[in-house]
Amino acid sequence: MNDRRRVLRTVAGCGATALLPLLASRAFAQTFPSRPVRVTTPFSAGSGPDAALRLVGEHLAKKWGQPVIVDNKPGGGGFIAVSQFKLGGTDGHELIQLDSNHITTHPHTYKKLPYNVETDFAPLGMLLRTPFFVVVAADSPIRTMDDLIAKAKAKPDSVFYGSWFVGSPGHIGALRLQTMTGTKMTHVAFRDFGALYGAVSTKEVDWALGSVASAGPLEKAGRLRFIALASSTRDPQYPTVPATSELPSVRGFDVSAWAGLFAPKAAPAQVRDRIAADIADVLASPAIAERYRTLGYERPRMSPAEFTELIRRETVSWKDVIASANLILD
Repeated sequence: MNDRRRVLRTVAGCGATALLPLLASRAFAQTFPSRPVRVTTPFSAGSGPDAALRLVGEHLAKKWGQPVIVDNKPGGGGFIAVSQFKLGGTDGHELIQLDSNHITTHPHTYKKLPYNVETDFAPLGMLLRTPFFVVVAADSPIRTMDDLIAKAKAKPDSVFYGSWFVGSPGHIGALRLQTMTGTKMTHVAFRDFGALYGAVSTKEVDWALGSVASAGPLEKAGRLRFIALASSTRDPQYPTVPATSELPSVRGFDVSAWAGLFAPKAAPAQVRDRIAADIADVLASPAIAERYRTLGYERPRMSPAEFTELIRRETVSWKDVIASANLILD
């Protein structure tokens, strides 16, 4: 009998010991954050993703009772920001903002990537998403997607399209269109959005992909025209512009960019869940909704698991497009 009691006490003790890490993790999540939270971003101060991050950060700071510090580390294709982030701790007080290029296309466009998406980053939530319009000059003879495709097929390489840098969403998005339609067009990279959409407006290049934020001002000024939205649904701000899902020749041509918030993969699961839930609460607020509307951003409602699955799907979807173009950036 005494031996049996000793065994039971030992088993009970082992069970309690096994629970200690879980209980400690939950306690830490309840007290998180215990100091300022730093978010490293590869975007420059004043850019659209930076503005959205600071807006969300302000609301998170109020919720947490701790400052949220945005640390801008632009340049190097995002590698500078990632290097800085990886020097930080893994308790959830060090986060990073990355976009769809860094996460879903860089693994294909760089042979030597200084990070591993799956082992270095834990997706917390998508902060914003922006779909892309197909943009032409206001007086362009290209009125529809069928016009654009017909012109490209009639004379390969005679249609010029622009983007804001080699490997940008505007560049690889156009590569996807060429793959889908069996066309071959010529890419021209510009130094910034202003130069790009100015060139589209004067027909220096025939077309480009553009968002409400980047191409919208010149469209509103009557210098550009949106002929389609590369998405499954129309944009409420442009209800007369058809979505590509409505157009048989380009159905499935869907191009958007997003920015999300990530924690270190080694951060405690309870802390990651807490941050993800708080991000979702902030994005649901009317104040964020109104500001996002003016920025031309969507507020995706996505759990960490859903975000992770979207990353997986998009990464797979870009592989063949980038490989067929032999697009290598290093």
